[in-house]
Amino acid sequence: MDLPRRRGADVVFVFRPDTQQTSGLRLRGDIRVTWFRTKLVSPRACEHWRLTLRLRRPRGGVNPGGADSERSALQRNTIAVGYVRDSPGNARLATPTCVDGWRETLAERFDRAIGARDARMLKALAIGDTRGLDATDWDIARATGTSHLIAISGFHVGVAAGGGIVLARWLYLLFPLIASRVPRQLAEALAGLSVAGAYGVLAGLGLPTVRSLLMAFAIVLAGVARRRGRGFHLLALAALAMLAVDPLAMLSAGFWLSFAGVAFLMLCVSGGVGNWRSRVLVTLRAQAAMSIALLPLSLWFFGSASLVAFPANLVAAPVVSFVVVPLALLGCLLSPWPWLATVPWKLAALAMTGMTWPLAAMAQWPGARWAVADGGVLPVVLATLGAAWLFVPRGVPLRVYGCLLFLPLAMPRHSDPPPGGFRAWVLDVGQGLAVLVRTHGHTLVYDAGPAYPGGDAGQAVVLPSVTALGIAPVDALVVSHGDNDHAGGAAAVATRYPDAARWSGEPGRLPFAAQPCDPPRHWRWDGVDFRFVDTGVRDATKSNERSCVLLVEGAAGRLLLTGDIGVRSERQMARDDLRSPLPTVTTVAHHGSRHSSDTGWLATTRPVIAVASAGWRNRFGHPHPDVVARHEAVGVQWRVTASSGAVAIDFPADAPPSILREWRAPKDRYWRE
Repeated sequence: MDLPRRRGADVVFVFRPDTQQTSGLRLRGDIRVTWFRTKLVSPRACEHWRLTLRLRRPRGGVNPGGADSERSALQRNTIAVGYVRDSPGNARLATPTCVDGWRETLAERFDRAIGARDARMLKALAIGDTRGLDATDWDIARATGTSHLIAISGFHVGVAAGGGIVLARWLYLLFPLIASRVPRQLAEALAGLSVAGAYGVLAGLGLPTVRSLLMAFAIVLAGVARRRGRGFHLLALAALAMLAVDPLAMLSAGFWLSFAGVAFLMLCVSGGVGNWRSRVLVTLRAQAAMSIALLPLSLWFFGSASLVAFPANLVAAPVVSFVVVPLALLGCLLSPWPWLATVPWKLAALAMTGMTWPLAAMAQWPGARWAVADGGVLPVVLATLGAAWLFVPRGVPLRVYGCLLFLPLAMPRHSDPPPGGFRAWVLDVGQGLAVLVRTHGHTLVYDAGPAYPGGDAGQAVVLPSVTALGIAPVDALVVSHGDNDHAGGAAAVATRYPDAARWSGEPGRLPFAAQPCDPPRHWRWDGVDFRFVDTGVRDATKSNERSCVLLVEGAAGRLLLTGDIGVRSERQMARDDLRSPLPTVTTVAHHGSRHSSDTGWLATTRPVIAVASAGWRNRFGHPHPDVVARHEAVGVQWRVTASSGAVAIDFPADAPPSILREWRAPKDRYWRE
């Protein structure tokens, strides 16, 4: 289970409610809770608390190429999310002892011994505590394909099991008479399994760790029963055991990556019992097989993969598995004596630091963040079969032709709008706004959603959507104004696409250079006109009224992007800019605030489709019922991203605009509302 995480003055933790509550509720599952501005009181692992909570069902944005947070909540048995409300009844009830408490204590000893910065990786590898890792650490790990090392890989469990086997052998050397009662092979197997199990518990029993432990248990069970277990039989037994304990594990990407990786090793790698040259060749073949075979699944689950994983793992895997992890675990054993534990921990930190700089350099190599448009499941299946064909043992003919099966994955089918037409996607970024516009050969991003503790919508939603839709690179970025819900994710987009033109209604509030979107600035892409509309309130004191209003006009339809403007801007805009014989689609100004979209505005623009970008059950009550009623009264097709997910709208060159797709409707996943 996750340990409590402190983010500034806030604490995020997993709360498991008592099933015998006096309130009458019977909540069976975990609750992810945020305690805002708790500077004096910080909940610790294992503690029992009485808390007043404000809860809601887990719900996240649904976007092209985006993570499915509702699926993750189901898989992790997270039944609700919420926050602590101030109440005199909030109190700590008890502080019992548990494994997570030991993990938290060890994490504090790591920090005291060698400092939090040097200890962050050691804590992740030894006890599964990733709280100290920042966005840069995770970005380097993903770009180099070494995230599996941080996730307590099966190889680490094997190293721990090897340590148990060595201890058993030493015991038999010191006391040989033990062999007359317990066979040495059996004792070694049980010792290895016990040490590996203890390490797995200490590491938090993540999915790769549990899979490795089940594999080890299957091997030991086969040995004790005097049964000869074949590799795939043992792997299947481990998979059945995991699904019997946790059937929802199959919703996790780690489940498929773990078992697929081991299956590929069994299928494609053989030998290694000859001289040192053959062993080196087998090791290289195994690493190449893992790096290539898991590429399709990585692209399917995460939207990107690393083409430098092979050399990066050749550098990182031996150092982490044979140097860093053993030294970190040795320090954990010596942690009751801090002056002794400091020595192996400092050596492990030194080895980790020496490995970090080559990984950081590899993360900047071409192909480190390879991404392709989403082409569906069939290209992934074909590429996986192609990888198996490439690495099957000698004797199978035409193995090199396995590369051809990667072509549908590397070059997915993609169709751009014809000249004079365009498409727009209003993304689901919660209480914020982010819109993608694609012409025949150019892409524009209008706003990039909010920033929040631990990330921003630009990195988590906008960039994955651009990749999944196959519309990269971004040619222009417009940030309507400087408020967080519109500009929070803009820096991530600007960093990824530094050559994109940038405009904003408040360039001084952005962390990067941008030009003011002063009318009558305009340009033309592929037969589609882009023009900033004069709101007539350039001297406005309110940030919302300084929003850039962008008009995108194709051959048969147009799109009006309105930012957060209010009634004052709507009433002072020139009517010639709003009236048009072409059907108009609008984003609803200020997420549907009752101070926007009045009847005069609607009568002038006459929209046929309106999309409000608002968060699910947001505290502002957006979109306001009056705004909804005003739109419905004039026959507008009304959509809200909170209930529709991302909304795609097509503007053909020879037909009126129409809604192409809503990512949350129809309901195609049983865990979604």
